[in-house]
Amino acid sequence: MDEDWLSRRVRSAEASVPGGFDLSACVTERIHLLGGVQSYGTLLAVDAATGLVDTAAENTGALLGRDAAELLGRPVTQVLDAADWAEAVESAVEGDSVAVAFPVTAGAEPVRSSFDLGVHRRDGLVMLEFEPREPGDTLRFAGFYQGVRRALRRLRSATTVLDCCRAAAREVRALTGYDRVVAYRFDGAEGPGEVVAEDLAEGREPWLGLWFPATDIPPQARRLYEENWIRVIADVDDPTARLLPPVRPATGEPLDLSGAALRTVSEFHLEYLRNIGVRSSMSVSLLREGRLWGLIACHGDTPTRLAPEVRSACELFGVAFSMQLAAIEERERADALTRSGRDASAVAELLDADVDGSLLRHEAELRQLVDADGVLLVRGGRASGAGLAVPSELAAALGRYAARLRSGEVWATDRLGELLADDGVDVPLTADGPAGALMLPLSPDGDYLAWLRAERPLPRAWAADPARPVLVGPRGERLTPRGSGAVFRSMMRGRSLPWSTRDEAAALEMGRLFTRLVLRHADELTALNDELRLTNLDLDSFAHVAAHDLKEPLRGIANAVTFTLEDAADGLDATSVRRLETMRRLAGRMDDLLNSLLHYARMGRAGLMRTDVSLDEILDRALEVAGPRLAEEGVAVLRPEPLPRVSADPDRVYEILLNLLVNAAKYAADRPDRTVEVTMEDAVPPGADTPVPAVVVRDNGIGIAAELHEEVFDLFRRLHAPQEHGGGTGVGLAVVKRIVERHEGRLWLRSAPGEGAAFYFTLGEEGPAD
Repeated sequence: MDEDWLSRRVRSAEASVPGGFDLSACVTERIHLLGGVQSYGTLLAVDAATGLVDTAAENTGALLGRDAAELLGRPVTQVLDAADWAEAVESAVEGDSVAVAFPVTAGAEPVRSSFDLGVHRRDGLVMLEFEPREPGDTLRFAGFYQGVRRALRRLRSATTVLDCCRAAAREVRALTGYDRVVAYRFDGAEGPGEVVAEDLAEGREPWLGLWFPATDIPPQARRLYEENWIRVIADVDDPTARLLPPVRPATGEPLDLSGAALRTVSEFHLEYLRNIGVRSSMSVSLLREGRLWGLIACHGDTPTRLAPEVRSACELFGVAFSMQLAAIEERERADALTRSGRDASAVAELLDADVDGSLLRHEAELRQLVDADGVLLVRGGRASGAGLAVPSELAAALGRYAARLRSGEVWATDRLGELLADDGVDVPLTADGPAGALMLPLSPDGDYLAWLRAERPLPRAWAADPARPVLVGPRGERLTPRGSGAVFRSMMRGRSLPWSTRDEAAALEMGRLFTRLVLRHADELTALNDELRLTNLDLDSFAHVAAHDLKEPLRGIANAVTFTLEDAADGLDATSVRRLETMRRLAGRMDDLLNSLLHYARMGRAGLMRTDVSLDEILDRALEVAGPRLAEEGVAVLRPEPLPRVSADPDRVYEILLNLLVNAAKYAADRPDRTVEVTMEDAVPPGADTPVPAVVVRDNGIGIAAELHEEVFDLFRRLHAPQEHGGGTGVGLAVVKRIVERHEGRLWLRSAPGEGAAFYFTLGEEGPAD
């Protein structure tokens, strides 16, 4: 980047505001009530009941041909067709701040132009945001669909949070063309942020690993990021279009623009962007359990306007990322529970009826379970510990935290001193004492078991001195320019090493075993099972909400196409009609893919209900659905001998057989004797030496090439075009594989082109019952 240009931008920023820089004003600024919009578009706030304009941006005259003062109190239909206004009212759901966008032609004669109209509701008003659409623009949803599909596929293959962040930076930059895209993770709800992944244009200095002070994103900005998935700044030098009236008589305050895509930007934030040489930006929220976890932050060297289609694609990716983050954490938790169970059991077996005595005798093994420096048991008002010395005041304070926890709930902190200070607890802590704690409650009275860790100073590289987020320049104090030349290195003190998911899982398992052994609480297992059930319900609720958010842009696109075809069919040429029909078909296709993805994800979480069932009865159920399809394709079902009974989840095995039978119908060969056979055989799995009993579904269809035998089980993988062989989303065999794996069984394929396909599967050690 041109250093002289950057220096000029910094000097300009320092001269832009007279006097000093008041950081407290930045932290308390009400950024949703700034009273203006970015001037490349315009905004009308219209009473939903009357259709009269309540508030208007001052640039409506330039964009809509009618000055704001003339529009106030007048019907919005002076600049917007009645049909489009009716669609806007219908699209803006009450209580839903998510914007829906569709193309319109608007303005007062003779100023009639093409716009993307964004619609949402706020405080009883329908907020209309008009963004000019350049001549020759076409809806590029098909291209975005391919990009988002690629992004989802890469997210699905990510096994760690860091892999997700790298994919996020790479894919969002590919979708938007920004010069720098970083994945930014917050250290707690109000803490600083770290760049954990980035993708940048050639010649840009890397920010990977740098920390940014918490003041860079103040609390009110974080709240808006939780409400809105995406935030775009087209040009940091944009002259704001102010709203009229500046203050609404009904509220005595400026119009609330929390959900507006065109919302103007705080001068503090604009100055910050100028000081790092940024002309345009976009932020996509990354949420975990509804709270802000991080951001995908995009920076451009030139002004950049993003069409609503691009923003929708990025918003969709942010939602998918947040879902994948939850899925990875849940998978890590499940894996940690499995790995830690054996270790916790081994430690629990060392304890005897003399709890305090056996704890002290085997404290080394108990500490090693979670790599702790000390352990503390408080029961019946008596404390027993080893390792780190714990003052009695601290033991009592931890007891008060424990009393607020539910049975079976783990509590952990790696910054014990900060937590106590924030809660106003005056406990003397020493440098050689505990700095972190992992705790399990043992009773409602405050009894607990805690593991303790000593302080571990952590080095951090800051993009600015966290103690001085502003610098004094020739014109006063200004937001600090960032860059590798201004890196500050510090040591984080007063913190322990963070507790991992495995540590918490081991503590949970140890607490369960410890409680069973010592306290004999018969209801403890019930409480833990209830906790797991509630967790699963929360996950299902999250999945439903996420699915709604993912599908909302698709629904808006499909509705926009339908209304366009219905309202303007006679005025459209054949090519335009064909393109609109293609958009509607692709939106439906994406909707099917999202439904399949949600079903696939739930399949991995759902518990198995094994029971002794007849495979023949399950096959009969599957044929009730697949039979007509097989008959339609002329495929005969062969059942050479009765199938055995198995120990399995009947509903899941039903899905296996149904998918394989439907595939036999889809991929039947062009021959008169079409068949599909379901039987039980002794077969040798790939890589094994001895045969095992396996269920076989064998057809004489078109077959599958050997090099595709593994690939055919991948999610969304189809070997043929979507319209060929009955269509589909490419999820069926992936679901089959996941169900077999959940049964701890094996699935394999033997096939060749023109020779049919045989799918073999087992159902684990508890598979065949006879």
